[in-house]
Order: sequence, then C-alpha cells, then structure tokens
Amino acid sequence: MLQSIIQGAEGAKSFDVEFLNGYAGGTLNGTPFQWDVLQTGPSTWHVLFNEVSYTIVLDAHDADNHAYSLSVNGKQVFVSTLDKMQLLLKSMGIDHAASTKLNEVKAPMPGLVLRIEVEEGQAVRKGDNLLVLEAMKMENMIKAPGDAVIGKIRVNPGIAVEKNQVLIQFS
Repeated sequence: MLQSIIQGAEGAKSFDVEFLNGYAGGTLNGTPFQWDVLQTGPSTWHVLFNEVSYTIVLDAHDADNHAYSLSVNGKQVFVSTLDKMQLLLKSMGIDHAASTKLNEVKAPMPGLVLRIEVEEGQAVRKGDNLLVLEAMKMENMIKAPGDAVIGKIRVNPGIAVEKNQVLIQFS
C-alpha cells in the first residue's frame, strides 16, 4: 500500500495505491486499474490511463522526504508518498524524524556520487544540498535532513555506493 498526496492547482488530494504485477496495475482507492507506462527519457514517461494519454516529467525528487515535483501534461504537481511502514508508524503516532538523532546521511539507493557540494566543518540547514547521486540515469540531490555541521564526508566523486551506505557524518 502506498498513500499519495497530490498537490496541484486544484488543491490537495489523497490517494491510496496498491501496485500488483510490478507497476502494470493495481488498485486506486480500492478500485482496480491498469495502465501502460513507457519511459521516453531519463526523467520522462508516457502514461496511458483510462484511455487518456499523459506526459509526465520528473522535475525534482527528494528521496528523504518521498516527495516529487512533476509536470503532468505541462501542469505542475507535487506528490508526497507514504509506504506501508511509514503508514504503520504514523498510525502508531511515532514520528520517525523526531525520534532519530541527526548523525549521518545514508544513500537512499545504489548509485554513483557525481558531486559533493559541502565541506567538512561546514554548517548546513535543513534542505541544503549535500551531494548529487546518480541512479538509474537520474541525478538525485541529497539534501540535509536537518540543521547540522558536516563532520566527515565518507565518499568521493566518482565512487559507486550501495543503498544505506553512510555518505556523510555530522558532528
């Protein structure tokens, strides 16, 4: 189960999505659906859903906050998602961000470090750019999850990293 909140010009809407057979279809708010999805570029897709054609462009992605900025047929929308585990924690009243001490940033996915945008000893604020990680031909900006001071940078540009590998430690 994936819960998505989509914010567009018409306001915010919430959807519950469960994918079956990979991403070929599933249920949307409990109603079965099928769609055809074709990736047409590094960050563009063509989607056929309910006999309507959509061109989707991924403008930005914040992996830490599961947030996406998309253009759908030229209209800007913002999508945030919660997966099964996040929904469970939310239902239990556990705020994951508040319960964890800010001491490191880990790779959200395997990829290649392209650029490091901070230096050891530098103070950063929540949302500041830390480094760029290339994964699946897309550049993903890894941002500071909170205010901190860079302690140790554990990677270098051009280095491949695995999911959950420590990238930066805070002091």
